[in-house]
Amino acid sequence: MTKISATSITVLQSLSAPDGTTRYVNQVVEGAPDAVTMRFFSWRTALLGHYDIFHVHWPELLIRAPRPLKARLRRGALYALLLRARLQRIPIVRTAHNLTPHEAGHDAETRALDALDAHTALVIRLNPTTPVEPESRAVTILHGHYRDRFSGMRRPDTVPGRILYFGLIRPYKGVETLLQVFQALPSLDLSLRIVGRPSSGLGEIITTEAARDARISSALRFVSDDELVVEVGEAELVVLPYREMHNSGVLLVTLSLDRPALVPSTPSNRALADEVGADWIYLYEGELTPEILRDTLERTRAACSHPQPRLSGRDWKTLGLQSYRTYLQALQLTGRTVRDVRSIR
Repeated sequence: MTKISATSITVLQSLSAPDGTTRYVNQVVEGAPDAVTMRFFSWRTALLGHYDIFHVHWPELLIRAPRPLKARLRRGALYALLLRARLQRIPIVRTAHNLTPHEAGHDAETRALDALDAHTALVIRLNPTTPVEPESRAVTILHGHYRDRFSGMRRPDTVPGRILYFGLIRPYKGVETLLQVFQALPSLDLSLRIVGRPSSGLGEIITTEAARDARISSALRFVSDDELVVEVGEAELVVLPYREMHNSGVLLVTLSLDRPALVPSTPSNRALADEVGADWIYLYEGELTPEILRDTLERTRAACSHPQPRLSGRDWKTLGLQSYRTYLQALQLTGRTVRDVRSIR
């Protein structure tokens, strides 16, 4: 038996427990090797529980709260957690989902997140374009695909002219721009479908525009995986007009269901386009325009047929083993041994 299969470790994820959907945490847990025991976040567990590694995702979510007092208490708890990690040599591993938080925080939050970063042993980047300082802290583990998750689910026929946006609807994702661009195309054979849970009053904007244009429809809620497969399967083109785009689980879902996508040209999207092969990712520079949308539809219809995007090496079992090796590396960086790991259980 190899050392990798023999060394059992417990990892505290900074996420809530899996719920059986396509959330990132669900795939991480399903792909983890048997040697890894996962625990899920509460401040009580983080400050008093037993674990070997603290794995952080979207760190700003740990300390944000609707009320200033609660946010202040959470920042204090984070500093206490960092002290515990230093004294007990519990390494912190962080997955860099974004380059910066999508919604900027205030100075006190920034200082707390900087302290967390200073205590982070290794940073997992989901694509090779993510900058990490120093580079020696970087480990590249690609974002996984969802083919296994969707296998066996019914896939419908494509609806000609159907354009789809799906996923959480947040200000930085550019849904208002997509509505304006689509409405500037007079073609009656086109339709726009918007699917996902909105925030910041965006639901009202979508509903208002749909009332003005019968070609627009929406499902403004979280949809089940079965519904998601139908929505994506019916799309001729998925459009994700994000103002900021670095890593996107939505784009991986799209590719996993063999649908083409139109996305902004960013270093990470260009790298993924090169990886998956031609005719799956269409890139645009600057602002999305009616001409770009219309031309992309024409290009997808004229494209040569390729069976599937290339997503080899992105299955969650492979990625889970890579994450496990990263955890062991982080333990070594803190000077912990296998005996140390087993003794604190």
